[in-house]
Amino acid sequence: MDETAATTKLDWPTKAASAAGGERTEDSDDEQENDGEYDGEAWDTLNRSFRQAQTVLDENRTLIQKVNSNHESKIPHNMAKNVGLIRQINGNISKVLSIYSDMSTSFSGIVRERRLCRIRERQEPQQRRGRR
Repeated sequence: MDETAATTKLDWPTKAASAAGGERTEDSDDEQENDGEYDGEAWDTLNRSFRQAQTVLDENRTLIQKVNSNHESKIPHNMAKNVGLIRQINGNISKVLSIYSDMSTSFSGIVRERRLCRIRERQEPQQRRGRR
């Protein structure tokens, strides 16, 4: 992962929602400040997961280079090493799958929590008016 990808924080969720006429255009300043709290949590979750996945993928790149080198050497002992290396690559692919699955679950939970908070915030003023 290059330095730009590791340090850049995209703002596509807010811009995309705004461009599509989504909720972002109707939020008050207070709601937008609260959104920042959730956005930070969501970005941290995504960033951490993508970094973990990239680390494993980088390891796989190195392992694949070793497999290729061993294969090109045509030395029987090196070729036999490839079995273990390929198993390790396969295990790493499973790790990446698990990382992405966990990331999806975490991100979905954050989005679900955010929606519930918005619903509750909108219901509170209505409930207060009903009590009067």
